[in-house]
Amino acid sequence: MDNANLSSAIVDWLRDKVKSAGARGLVVGLSGGIDSAVIAALCQRAFPEEVLGVLMPCHSDPRDESDARLLAEALKLSTTTVDLTGIFDLFASRLNESFTKLPPGKAGGSLSRPDATASTGKDLATANIKPRLRMIALYHHAAKLNYLVAGTGNRSELTAGYFTKYGDGGVDLLPIGGLVKSQVRELARYLRIPEPIIEKAPSAGLWQGQTDEGEMGMTYTELDRYILTGEGAPEVRDTVARLNRQSEHKRRLPEIFQPPAQS
Repeated sequence: MDNANLSSAIVDWLRDKVKSAGARGLVVGLSGGIDSAVIAALCQRAFPEEVLGVLMPCHSDPRDESDARLLAEALKLSTTTVDLTGIFDLFASRLNESFTKLPPGKAGGSLSRPDATASTGKDLATANIKPRLRMIALYHHAAKLNYLVAGTGNRSELTAGYFTKYGDGGVDLLPIGGLVKSQVRELARYLRIPEPIIEKAPSAGLWQGQTDEGEMGMTYTELDRYILTGEGAPEVRDTVARLNRQSEHKRRLPEIFQPPAQS
């Protein structure tokens, strides 16, 4: 499918999903990245008068906010800004203070997440507060406006589990969830997303200098090729298999225990 037909198909899908939910429009977080930009452009095409972009800086790279505003101006998109820096600092401080008060032996590595890239030396548990606060902000605006939350996750990220559970993974719709990163980039050019946004290194903005590819341990080109063709270097196949296995819980609804039937 060419990008013109793909864009039209996604726009029609968005309209159908919003109508089916009895909602009026869509809200999307504007991160300054390519996925966010593509989603914003598609949402605006679907609902020109009923889409809201939310900027949510939180110890963010200043370029991210400037790129988000560049996009909003290019699309003539309605926006609002929620600065989460203060609440993040307070919440992170309170949670980490509580963590230090755990009984001896409880605050060790046994409580670390299995995908918590310890080699980076970063506190991923604390960093993940950011996307979870953003999820709260988006749903607050969506509830006030009777909108749905349009997520920015793509197929590459979903396959590798490269998203935060109940953070950027907490959304109503995933319009580009079936597209790998390279396909998103092609669609971005069709939608005339500003070139600086298309070309910047993808990052979840969890900490300064953080990049998607650096954290995953492979390039999007390698990941996309493996997803689409099954071909790739052994280390890429092994990495994707491991990340996919460890993140399976993120792609499922919570497991429900079913009591045994009474005889």
